[in-house]
Amino acid sequence: MAYHSLAQSEPEPDMNAVPAPEIHYSACPHDCPSTCALEIERLDPWRIGRVRGAAANDYTAGVVCSKVARYAERTHHPDRLTRPLRRTARGAFAPIGWDEALDEVAGAFKRATERYGSETVWPYYYAGTMGLVQRDGIHRLRHAMRYSGQHSTICTTLAWNGFIAGTGRLAGADPREMAKSDLVIIWGTNAASTQVNVMTHALRARRERGAKIVCIDVYRQATAKQADLLVCVRPGTDGALACALMHVLFREGHADREYLERYTDCPAELESHLATRTPEWASAITGVPAETIETLARMIGTTPRTFFRLGYGFSRQRNGAVNMHAALSVPAVSGAWRHEGGGAFHNNGAIYHWDRSLIEGLDVRDRSIRVLDQSRIGPVLTGDRRDLGDGPPVTAMLIQNTNPMMVAPELRLVHEGFARKDLFVCVHEQFMTETAEVADIVLPATTFVEHDDIYQGGGHQYIILGPKIIEAPGECRPNHSVIRELASRLGAEHPGFEMSEREIIDRTLTLSGWPGLKVLEREHWFDCQPSFDEAHYLDGFAHPDGKFRFAPDWSAVRPHGFGPNGETGEMPRLPDHWPVIEEANEAMPFRLVTAPARHYLNSSFTETPTSIRREKRPSVMIHPRDADRLGLANGDLATLGNDRGRVRIHVERFDGVQPGVVIVESIWPNRAFEDGIGINVLTGADPVAPVGGAAFHDNRIWIEAG
Repeated sequence: MAYHSLAQSEPEPDMNAVPAPEIHYSACPHDCPSTCALEIERLDPWRIGRVRGAAANDYTAGVVCSKVARYAERTHHPDRLTRPLRRTARGAFAPIGWDEALDEVAGAFKRATERYGSETVWPYYYAGTMGLVQRDGIHRLRHAMRYSGQHSTICTTLAWNGFIAGTGRLAGADPREMAKSDLVIIWGTNAASTQVNVMTHALRARRERGAKIVCIDVYRQATAKQADLLVCVRPGTDGALACALMHVLFREGHADREYLERYTDCPAELESHLATRTPEWASAITGVPAETIETLARMIGTTPRTFFRLGYGFSRQRNGAVNMHAALSVPAVSGAWRHEGGGAFHNNGAIYHWDRSLIEGLDVRDRSIRVLDQSRIGPVLTGDRRDLGDGPPVTAMLIQNTNPMMVAPELRLVHEGFARKDLFVCVHEQFMTETAEVADIVLPATTFVEHDDIYQGGGHQYIILGPKIIEAPGECRPNHSVIRELASRLGAEHPGFEMSEREIIDRTLTLSGWPGLKVLEREHWFDCQPSFDEAHYLDGFAHPDGKFRFAPDWSAVRPHGFGPNGETGEMPRLPDHWPVIEEANEAMPFRLVTAPARHYLNSSFTETPTSIRREKRPSVMIHPRDADRLGLANGDLATLGNDRGRVRIHVERFDGVQPGVVIVESIWPNRAFEDGIGINVLTGADPVAPVGGAAFHDNRIWIEAG
């Protein structure tokens, strides 16, 4: 256990001071790796005020994104759901009591199970909250009742497995070391918009050390505007760039051969393989000038303290796992792992050594029960036998923490599936989302300040307590409460159903080797950072022989039955450009990237007035050369289309992208588009190697005026 106490000392109160709001500590619950430690003003038992990054937490360092800073706007929004609702015969919703609503849900699940068997029920969830109890407790009900499983592929799968393929473990250098770096390479993430604390530490390195910041991405976004160098690549070509960088490192004597010999599996084979992967070769694939590739390679080769901050953009391409592994291979060639302020980081999931059995009911899991790919919800709900196998159709669902009617790929099939008359859907939500609108029963949910939970940092090294701070409005209930009540009605048995959130948090902490809840309440967060040698793999990488894998065994990271036809044999043996992306062709000459927005987070915050005002409306960024050829001016309507569907959207001429590439930022509600269907009608749900996933930034399209 690597827990470091950071107990907070409270100042003596000034009895003559004007009464100030109570300050409570918590964690941002949203799906951002920063998982910011927060200071929240409690104005009274029902209201919060300002939200700030916790200054005493040395990763958050007092900084939080603007959308969370105004969280009171979301928590106290007049459109919050506050009562259970039932769809009437005429399709409208009418209020219903909690007991009656839960009885209806349990009854529907029982009837579906009696007809088709337990696998016909599919509890469906994701990361609307990152709290371990409120997010993952749905698995306890799933496993106790033998309902269909979920393979959660919609966000992280490709990037995680690409990183693990090299290191053997989902963990890297202490992210706070960015502040001690001389070169910070932010690759595949718009950190200024989606991981603001990355910029806190990178900009500190620039301010205190004169460090350079490099952004590698597919367009000139907010992070690129703060960088010293933008390397703008065509979508899905990061592997080619990484290979050319390593080619130059070997060619010019910047490869750390002693490190390679000691810590990597096949450096001589890699060097031979890279002999033809020149900057000119990569330039033809990536669109990046060869001179820029040479410049960046020399910056890396002459800067021992180079920190590679690798993001989730890698998860959005059909070759994303290979690209992540290739990018991760660069610091292994340069030997940057040796140095404080050097090495690589993506996610710290492996450092927490959680025992999740109580939260998720892993001790009652039946591994013979089928598992359905979350990203393929459209094909699943429309009866695709490639997903359902020999099992029954999905005829009943409980949905928490996600909004698939907006965020899932191949949206036409998703909408078609939810329109089925034989599908019963219960949605537990904070707002009347587009998924809630198609439900039979809608249950009102609490926000993170209205229930107890515990969080782990993905982008840092803290366990953070998120206690209940205020009372919930109306009849809102936490996810944990709904799971317990349904379990009681369904006859599900597990100790976790008999425990409160606080009891589960305390027991999970101690089972996992951490101090208990009383200590966490006193200290607010635990610093779980491993030692320098462990974090930098100086005692060996997490493979049996201690070697970084330039030649990974991709089949070892593939759960049975997932990925394209379950095959990984065609994946390249060594880092390379793997040309399996949805490349442009004559009929569809453009590549579409659906990138995150600054003021929305997937479908969250799309209901808050300030975010809506700042984002304005859906738009497509098109290079002026392409816009001229299409006869499109700023503000014109254009139609984007492919074999999956079409979308009409307003044009924004933008020279910060390569010709032939277009960007649509954010996941806007379907109703925000001219024809009432959102951008994910154009994204594919085909499973991606090696483990499945959705390639949201990997779409070929055509564009027409009007």
